[in-house]
Amino acid sequence: MKPINIKYTLGIMYLVVLAVVLYFVFNVIDIGDFTDYTFIKENRDLIINYKNNNFNFLVVVFFICTILWIFFLGFGLPPALLAGFLFGKWLGTIILISAFSIGASILYIVVRIFFSSFIKKQIEPKISKFIIFFRRNDLLYFTCFRLLGGGGIPFPIQNVIPVIFNMSLPNYFKATFIGIIPSSFITVALGSGIEKIIEENLQLSISLIIFSPEIYLPLLGFVAILLCSFFLKDKIFKGN
Repeated sequence: MKPINIKYTLGIMYLVVLAVVLYFVFNVIDIGDFTDYTFIKENRDLIINYKNNNFNFLVVVFFICTILWIFFLGFGLPPALLAGFLFGKWLGTIILISAFSIGASILYIVVRIFFSSFIKKQIEPKISKFIIFFRRNDLLYFTCFRLLGGGGIPFPIQNVIPVIFNMSLPNYFKATFIGIIPSSFITVALGSGIEKIIEENLQLSISLIIFSPEIYLPLLGFVAILLCSFFLKDKIFKGN
């Protein structure tokens, strides 16, 4: 009888749990509710009252759930908006980037151990022009990569790219923590702005977006990051 391959078994277990989580997310609950203005507005008082009565517990639950969300390849937008809505832009940003960095680091460890060959095969050819720079100074260039929003690459994929150049865990954590601050703050500020609009019992509209700094400033921040990503990506990663 062949001995059980622990590494292979644990990898399969992760994939099974991931499949269950994805099924639950897309079939049992509606993720769109967490970014739907009408849903948030209708439940705002209930959410705020619960937060005021259970603040510390809510922080812990949100922190853990966000770590798990990132670990299971969740996108960053829903928890970022929720963090701003619940905790405001400053505390919300601190909680979010801490949870994102821990969740991404745990995911990175798991992927590096169990799925490194698959990731290298699937992703390395598509970003081959970046690899030489990452290997030259992974902390600097991966931080820049994060700061520029990952060049439009989805957040879950950004989190596993360093597997290709075997980035050290401390550098990965530092680059992630620093690099996601601007985009996280902008999204959290948007969530906080939406909460203020709801608190004033206003209806979200184009005119409100144009004239409300709580809304248009974060959106302008999004545009600025996108423009920087397009214009600076080639300069930072320009070949010799």
